[in-house]
Amino acid sequence: MSGVYVACLLVSTACLILLDARFALAFGRRPAATSIALFLGVAFFMAWDAVGIGLGVFRHVDSRWATGVLLAPEFPLEELLFLVFLTYLTLILLSGWQRWRERRRQQ
Repeated sequence: MSGVYVACLLVSTACLILLDARFALAFGRRPAATSIALFLGVAFFMAWDAVGIGLGVFRHVDSRWATGVLLAPEFPLEELLFLVFLTYLTLILLSGWQRWRERRRQQ
C-alpha cells in the first residue's frame, strides 16, 4: 500500500489552487459559480464511472502506487481525487482562456 499517486494528485491540486489564488481565475473570480461547476462536473464524471463500472468497462486493478482504499466497488479514492483535479483544471483553463481573450480584445 502506497500513497504516491494520492500525494501527486494532492500536490498538483495544490498548485492549481495557488494559480487560482494568484491570478483569480476560477474561485478568485466567481466562487459560487465555480463551486457549482466543480460539484456538477465531479458528479457527472462519477456517474460516468458508475455506468462504466456497472457495464464492466472500468475495473480497479491493484497498484503499488495506489492506497488500495475503495470508496465503492471498483471505485478507488484516487479516482475521486483525479476527478476533482480534472474538473478544477478544466475550470482554470477555461477561465484563463476567457481572460486572455478579454485582454486581447482590449488591445
